Amino acid sequence: MAFLLPVLEGLGSGVLGNAIGGTVGNGIGGGIQNAAMNALNSQDENFQLGMYASEIQNQEALQMQSEAFDQMMDERSENMREVDTLRNVDMAQRKMDDSITKKFIQSITE
Repeated sequence: MAFLLPVLEGLGSGVLGNAIGGTVGNGIGGGIQNAAMNALNSQDENFQLGMYASEIQNQEALQMQSEAFDQMMDERSENMREVDTLRNVDMAQRKMDDSITKKFIQSITE
């Protein structure tokens, strides 16, 4: 709603300029109307600039969130690879232990 204030102020200036222009005449009134129109254009340009700055700020915030998310996902993937590697090493160790136990049992029974 705050963005409407400059628009309404500019609109009020334009209406005021038209009213003064109609009562004073074309010479001075035209200058006042031009000044009012310039004020309205200036307010519109400032409003557009503010909107653009807000859009840039939002895009930068979104980019930062995206980078943080990508980094978190990379770390999570790395952790999952490490856990998988440790699980594979554990399974290989268990197979070796089973093999050694079987060989030990065979040597005892012979």
